[in-house]
Amino acid sequence: MTVNRKILLLGSGYVAPPCLKYLLRRPENHITVASRRLQNATALAEGQDRVTPMSLDVDSDAALEAAVAQHDLVISLIPYTHHARVIAAAVKHKKHVVTTSYISPAMLEHDQAAKDAGITVFNEIGVDPGIDHLYAIKTIDEVHKQGGKVALYIVSFLSYCGGLPAPEASNNPLGYKFSWSSRGVLLALRNNAKFWEDGKIVEVPGANLMDIAKPIYIYPAFAFEGYPNRDSTPYTERYSIPECKTVLRGTLRYQGFPKFVKVLVSLGFLSDEPVSHLHANAAEIAWNAVLAKALGTEDTSEAHLISLVAAKAGLSGEEARRIITGLKWLGMFSNTPVHRRGNLLDTLCATLEEKMQYSPDERDMVMLQHKFDIEWPSGAKETRTSTGLWFGVPGGDSAMATTVGVPCAITTQLILDGKITTKGVIAPMTPELAFPIMHELEKEGIFMTEATL
Repeated sequence: MTVNRKILLLGSGYVAPPCLKYLLRRPENHITVASRRLQNATALAEGQDRVTPMSLDVDSDAALEAAVAQHDLVISLIPYTHHARVIAAAVKHKKHVVTTSYISPAMLEHDQAAKDAGITVFNEIGVDPGIDHLYAIKTIDEVHKQGGKVALYIVSFLSYCGGLPAPEASNNPLGYKFSWSSRGVLLALRNNAKFWEDGKIVEVPGANLMDIAKPIYIYPAFAFEGYPNRDSTPYTERYSIPECKTVLRGTLRYQGFPKFVKVLVSLGFLSDEPVSHLHANAAEIAWNAVLAKALGTEDTSEAHLISLVAAKAGLSGEEARRIITGLKWLGMFSNTPVHRRGNLLDTLCATLEEKMQYSPDERDMVMLQHKFDIEWPSGAKETRTSTGLWFGVPGGDSAMATTVGVPCAITTQLILDGKITTKGVIAPMTPELAFPIMHELEKEGIFMTEATL
């Protein structure tokens, strides 16, 4: 006799539909979709058997605990800042948890309590983090086993991932489109970076991040650039590669993106400091006037502004033409009124989200590649790669939603089926945790192609 399983899905955003679809394949799964706004949960649940919508304020511990207590497992697809509260409620009621987010210090604080409660709190199982971990662990395990008693060293590990428009949809100056808030994307560009290079730790201030972007060659059809993503230094320990001298996990963008962003930074448009003339109650103001104020001039004529932008950003030649054309496309030299959002960053975001959305007939893509440099004691060297490329479906699920939502759902099912039983606050950092998920993902056509160069 099959026992019904009750799953609480927190969040009804773009990742939720592919996650929900996978879980509904199993007739014993009954899913409650919880969202702050009931109408969002209702829209996701509409026409689906065994799906119940509910309104839930996760900031209310009492309401959260009451919902958690009625289910066997909680999937948290809400912002990561809420995960620790969800885990605390799950520990209290001895319920499993799955998230796609990085393990934060606040989440890790519940590790021993989760073990004591006998529950699995599985995290970092989307695409990045997630699928990237699975294939990193696979190659590292194979290399170390291949060495046996002979020392076989992984001397370099480079991993780059990007969620991007498919080539035909990359039709704007940044070669980028937003399927969610642009603010988070731009704020990430201000993060400091830290990585291992030739055995030394390199630190790069956020203001200089775009300066170290470089071409990343994966397939000849793509012109990518990449730059480091936050702190890569813990991965020598997390991936059990203490011998590795170079470790960098980075972000992929199309060629030209880093330089365009660098210009926006130099003009002050990634600043979230309050600006009086952009206050919601301030008088209407046009883009050219906002740009003029940012440049310290009162002259809003296009020719004057262009010359000041070129001088301040150090632009010349073809690069200047490309960047200026892009700023024109955004409307920065025009009389178009801005959407005043209190500061330059959010005012820019309002325009980016207006101009850089996916249209219904466009698709996104996710590109992910690992590159391992391996050295034998004899001095022989080889390079191994793992490469994944996934496209979204126009009018259907995006590649990003699928490659985040499906791994999350698979992990949920493996926990419910008793095939993942490790307790505590965990991530897929061992073959025992990674391989079962990888096996199920391959059945869904989600895999990375491996090669030895």
